[in-house]
Amino acid sequence: MIEDKSISLTVAQAIKSVEICQSLSDLHQDIVLFRFDDVKEEIYILAGKDIEVIIYPNGNWEFLPNEI
Repeated sequence: MIEDKSISLTVAQAIKSVEICQSLSDLHQDIVLFRFDDVKEEIYILAGKDIEVIIYPNGNWEFLPNEI
């Protein structure tokens, strides 16, 4: 059973996450993981084999460094 839990992401995060997922999709990158961290209030996206993105509550975002 999936726990019924509200997600408190911001409008800016919601819009930016759709924009980023659409851009990744346009580049033929699979969205492997999409997660909202309710403690940090950040969205984490893992795409393809090694693309990691964090979206902050204000809608700003960044790629995480690729540590190979």
